[in-house]
Amino acid sequence: DARHPDDAVYSVISDIMSNGRTSRLYRALVRDKKIAAAAAGFNGFPGDKYTNLFAFFAVPTPGHTAEEMKVAIREEIEKIRTTDVPADELQMVKTRAKTDLIRRLDSNRGLAMQLAMAQARYGDWRQLFRQVDDIDKVTAADIKRIASAAFVESNRTVGMIESTKLSVFCVSGSYFRMDSTWSPLNSRRTASAGSGR
Repeated sequence: DARHPDDAVYSVISDIMSNGRTSRLYRALVRDKKIAAAAAGFNGFPGDKYTNLFAFFAVPTPGHTAEEMKVAIREEIEKIRTTDVPADELQMVKTRAKTDLIRRLDSNRGLAMQLAMAQARYGDWRQLFRQVDDIDKVTAADIKRIASAAFVESNRTVGMIESTKLSVFCVSGSYFRMDSTWSPLNSRRTASAGSGR
């Protein structure tokens, strides 16, 4: 919820966990363990104007499972719940918030979009600039307090998307996919077509 008093804390947690190659999820799952092609956690799913979810996800690399992603993500969540964020990591987030705002305002279009989104989200365009001040006030204790309250077992839903192997073939510029149950007798039910472009 963008108007929640701790919205800035959730934004900082999102940045720590997911913003770029220095983020905790990227370093742990992608760079170090090499079990994921991508990993992130973000506040505001499916939108951030009203009450929402904090979502985490990872895409396993070949040979790794969704279960491994779940375990590795939980390890990183547990770290942010139980240990203080180092001062230099927190300062990096605060500095990035300021520089990101400047970058988003670097054109007429960017300025118009940011002001309009702040007005729609908060009911006041000035909150665009206050948001950076709110992030600057976040402490390691705030992060631990929110993470400890929000990221608990009873507040967690886990979903896993697992694919099946698909066969793909091309006929007259259209691609057809069939799952492992395909046969000429049931092709209308299981084959789907898409454009070759």
